[in-house]
Amino acid sequence: MIRVTRLNGEEFYINPDIIQYIEKTPDTVITLTNDRKVVVKEDVDEIIQRITEFKRRIYLFQQGDDGRSEGEV
Repeated sequence: MIRVTRLNGEEFYINPDIIQYIEKTPDTVITLTNDRKVVVKEDVDEIIQRITEFKRRIYLFQQGDDGRSEGEV
């Protein structure tokens, strides 16, 4: 799940696997696979970065590495 922020400041989490597309109009609008739209404060690049990091953590976990540095809790 990735954290995003509504325009009113409320934070919530979205499963990136159900994101159909993201557009800048001028606010950032995330359209989900069920055609529900969510307007968020983060820009498109930030959302893509969060999705990439989330997917990286999932991949590393599946490979037996939780993504933390040695000695990190």
